[in-house]
Parts: sequence; structure tokens; C-alpha cells
Amino acid sequence: MEQLKHECGVAMIRLLKPLDYYEKKYGTWAYGFNKLYLMMEKQHNRGQEGAGIASVSLKNEPGTEYMFREKAEGKDAITEIFSRVTEEMKGELLMGHLRYSTTGKSGLTFVHPFLRRNNWRAKNLCLCGNFNMTNIDEVFQFLTAQGQSPRIYGDSYITLELMGHRLDREVERLFVEAKEQGLEGTAITDYIDNNVEMANVLKKTMCHYDGGYVMCGLTGSGEMFSVRDPWGIRPAFWYQDDEIIALASERPVLQTTFDLQAEDVRELNPGQALIVRKNGESHLEQIMPAQELSACSFERIYFSRGSDRDIYQERKRLGEQLTPAILKAIDGDVTNTVFSYIPNTAEVAYYGMTDGFRKLHGDVRTEKVVWKDIKMRTFIADNSERNDLAAHVYDISYGSLRPYEDNLVIIDDSIVRGTTLRESIFKILDRLHPKKIVMVSSSPQIRYPDYYGIDMARLEEFCAFRATMALIEERGLWQLVNDTYLTCKQELAKPKEQMRNCVRAVYEPFTVDEINQKIVEMLRPADMQAPIELVFQSIEGLHEACPNHPGDWYFTGHYPTPGGNKLVNQAFINYVEQKLKREQ
Repeated sequence: MEQLKHECGVAMIRLLKPLDYYEKKYGTWAYGFNKLYLMMEKQHNRGQEGAGIASVSLKNEPGTEYMFREKAEGKDAITEIFSRVTEEMKGELLMGHLRYSTTGKSGLTFVHPFLRRNNWRAKNLCLCGNFNMTNIDEVFQFLTAQGQSPRIYGDSYITLELMGHRLDREVERLFVEAKEQGLEGTAITDYIDNNVEMANVLKKTMCHYDGGYVMCGLTGSGEMFSVRDPWGIRPAFWYQDDEIIALASERPVLQTTFDLQAEDVRELNPGQALIVRKNGESHLEQIMPAQELSACSFERIYFSRGSDRDIYQERKRLGEQLTPAILKAIDGDVTNTVFSYIPNTAEVAYYGMTDGFRKLHGDVRTEKVVWKDIKMRTFIADNSERNDLAAHVYDISYGSLRPYEDNLVIIDDSIVRGTTLRESIFKILDRLHPKKIVMVSSSPQIRYPDYYGIDMARLEEFCAFRATMALIEERGLWQLVNDTYLTCKQELAKPKEQMRNCVRAVYEPFTVDEINQKIVEMLRPADMQAPIELVFQSIEGLHEACPNHPGDWYFTGHYPTPGGNKLVNQAFINYVEQKLKREQ
């Protein structure tokens, strides 16, 4: 419901046949670009702030361009960049990226892919990725200690420079080998281009990072690679036949683009890289030792396309598992209850929820109570007008329930900030005069920031955290806040690997129901008549529904990497210090 700015989407294609093969078989020189376009459009949900593409031709002669890139900003960026594609850009290696900013930095400068140029083909590097690094300050210090001076402080640029530096060293290693073999001139260049070991480059680059990532790249000499973080936080899927190798952030993207079954598509394992050499040979290589699996559960709840076979079933289970809690909230009165959902990402969980009730009670009453209108154009309004317009993004089906007689159970995938509930949803639902509103979340309470690629970085953004702070104030527990603040400070003095998440302590005195009730108090509009009850998914229910994606730090505070613990402790320190500053 409240749109989260998510990580990003990646797409890669390696054409394994000569380029004229595709033109003869498929009737167009643009076969690869057409497939790349489709892969990117099918991942548009993952990034609407900007998009970029890159291609590498293996056949172009010296003196002609062989590495191409196009970038654009805005929701129509995909269409714009592909409208600029010309036949001279065709190549065997293709890469695309869709961007959502997770750092607050915007502008074409920050749109992927990033390109590092050099007169040696093998030293040209083009990078894009779905990632957010927690320790970019440490990597920056490592680079500068070596004498480098990155032009921009950002994880994308710093990664480009670090990996580019390692690529330079790999090329220089091969240069020495070639000279030792008595090679001269272009024979040295050919030797380098044909023998680059990207695994060497990746191992000496990625060992420096703490974060969630799928890093993708092309080199001017024709190497292609994608590497996944050791915890498996961010997803990547790939497919290969005798014509192409393709990789994307989501499995259905490959299934639709290349007409595949789910079993045809493979998932890149944690810490693993898919490497395709200049000659088209591919292999998997373990770049970093796999850590305890922490695949992101939010991918399953919200971010990934619900058309994936497994995700569809998982979202249905998330809804069905809430049946007992919902039944309790409506006092067992199924007959006088209407079931609905917030469009559009909660629809599958809604099917699971109603299936659960049908198994217990037979037929249930279902309606499409809420409609999502096209996005309002609020850019010419001042703040008060903008809030008023935003309140009308959603509308209701008048007459969809009996006033003052029917309960309304309405499910959403998650409740993050609560802004849309307070400013829009609750107000419009109250116009139907339900006897009671049961607001259901198919995910647990979101209590902690994400530092691995989702735009949720500050504790005070979350209604669950704000409600907890309100309970602390009501009960005079500010000593708990002070103790937690001091403990967080002490943790930051430790080596990062020894840090723990001290912020979890602020939630310990309260039950989920107590926090729920306070959230309702905070989000309930002043003039609203209908009573509201919140029902959240349990942590146990989440893991039962999504057993292969145990990454739950949003809800439990169990961060998979040391950097997550470091940043959440710092976030609490920032919250307390800003609060004190406002009170002075």
C-alpha cells in the first residue's frame, strides 16, 4: 500500500551464436535488444526512477566503438533508452538495469550502468547491480589508503573503482605472463583478452564488502559476470541453452521472455558467480564462502512479482495463516463480515485468507471495497493541497457492505509508516459505516530499518517504532531509552564483527497487541466512528509460509551481517540525539 523504494532490477544476456545467426533465424538484428527490453519491462516493478543499458561487440575493429551505454531518468526511461538503440550498438553482450534510489541520491549521474574506460579493451569495465553496502566508508578508506581518489562518494562508483583497480592488476599479471612467453605487440593483447580470470578480480573485490548484492558486469574484452552476496540476501536467476545465457532478478522474467518452465531456471547460490568468458564458455564459481542463508523475506511478501510459482503459493499461505487471528478479531461472526484487500500487491494474500475461511465456514462474503486510482498529479500543489490530493489516491465501492451491521476485514501486504492509513484508507472506509474494521497485515510488524537495498533507513519512519516510543513515554520508561542509547554507543566502540543489535531492547517490555493498540491510536483519524483492530502476521507464520527465505531482520532485528548491527545502533543514537535537540 505504502510504496517502498526498493532495491533494483538487473538483466543480462550473452548471445552464444554469431550475430547474423539471430538475424537469419528471428528476422531482426535487434533480437538481443528485444529480449533485453522485455526482461526490463517485466521488472519495471523493481525500479522506476531510471534505467540504463550497455552492450559490448566482440568484432569491432580498433578505431571504432565497441562498448555502448545509454541511460535515462523517469518512469518512461526504459522506452527512452531503447528508442536510442541503433544497429551500430549491436553486440554479443547485453546488460540492463532498473533503478530505485536507496540512498536519496538522484540524477543521471547515479543511474546504472557505470562505465570505466581504458584504451586496453580488457581494462574497460561496465557495472550495474541490485545492492546496498553497509560498509562503504571502510571501502572508501581502503581505496584512499592505496592512493586512489574516487571522484564520487557512493557505493556504485567506489565499487567500480575498486573492481577496476583489481581488473587492472589482472591485466598486468597477464601482460607479464605474455612477455615471459615471448609474445609481442597485438599477440600480447590477444593473450590478455583470451585469458582474463574474472574470478580473480571478483574474489579480491567482493571480500571487502558487507551488504546485500547482485553485482553484474561486462568487460571490453568480452567477459560477463554476476555475483551474489554470501548471505543470499538479494536474488538472481539464470538460464542457458545453445543460443543464449540470460540472468535476471526474478524467475518469471526469464520464463516469460524465453518461454520456459520454472524448472528450466536456476538460482544463483549465495557467494556464487556466474562467469561467461569471451569465447562463450560459462561456469559457476564460489567467490565468497556461503554464510548462513538470509534470503530476503520481503521479496516474497511484496517486492517480487507474484506471478512466480512459489511466491504465489507463499503469499496465499501468508493470508490463510491469519484466519484464526482474524476470526478472533470479528468474534467469530463470519456471517456479518465482508472480506476485501488493499490493491494491488495484497490480492494474492487475500485469496489465501478467504480460502482459509471457506475451509472453516463454507461461503464467505467478499467485495472489492477499495480501488486505487491513477497517481494524482500533485506537483503544482502546496503541502496542504498535496496531502488532500494524496488522500484521494484510493476510493471505495459505495454500498459494498451493510452500514452498522457488517464488519470489514481488509488485508494489506505490510504496514510500514502508516501514513496512507491515517491520511486516506481509514477515512474512506469509515464512509461505509462498518461495525468494525479489522486491518490485516500479511507481514509482521516492521520494527527495524533495512540496509541491504530498500529505502527504509530511519527508525522513526516505522509506525511500530513510533508506537513503542509512545508507550515508553506513557509508562515513564525513559531510563530504558537512555540505557539503550548508552549501550548502542558502547557497541559502536567494538570491532564491527562483535557488535549486536541493542535496539531490540526497547520492544521487550511490550506485547504485539499493546503495540498494535497504540498504532491504532496514532493512526486513527480524530473524527472516525468505526472501531479499528490490527492483525499482524506472526514471525512463526512468516517462516512457515516462506521456509526458504529466512531473512527477517525487518521484523526481528536479526541482521545477517555485522554492518546491519552497526547501522541500526547508529540509527538509534541518531534518533535520540535528534529528539533531544528538538526538545532543547
